[in-house]
Amino acid sequence: MKKSIHHQFFFPHPPERVWEYLTNAELMAQWLMKNDFQPIVGHDFQFRTNPIPSLDFDGICYCTVLEIVPFQKLSYSWKAGPGDGKITLDTVVVWQLQPNEKGTDLVLDHSGFSAIENLSFYNGMTDGWLKNLHKIADRLNANYGTTKI
Repeated sequence: MKKSIHHQFFFPHPPERVWEYLTNAELMAQWLMKNDFQPIVGHDFQFRTNPIPSLDFDGICYCTVLEIVPFQKLSYSWKAGPGDGKITLDTVVVWQLQPNEKGTDLVLDHSGFSAIENLSFYNGMTDGWLKNLHKIADRLNANYGTTKI
């Protein structure tokens, strides 16, 4: 089993504004999870939420920034498990931003769901990422309106 999550979403805002929601730890906490992210290649960080025993998930995502091309591309590893240092999910998240005349196309690829025990994560995160993209849109629209400057 090798599965990937792929979403494409349009924001009527310039890439710089969308980028801020992908790389500012405080803004990320508003739509994703508490974190200690820094936009520095090689930086190890964590996303933290409540444990989900049904997924064998202790609530901590262990991540490392893999690539940054400002306002264009961000990627990081995304690892998780039941705790005690055991990792059962070893994936990669890639965000790509493409400006257009009306705003920004954002593409999310979350790949590496390869083990059978990753199927529940995959199913939950497929919908979860889509909900989170809507949260980013809501916050951008609330802060800047719906028209691009």
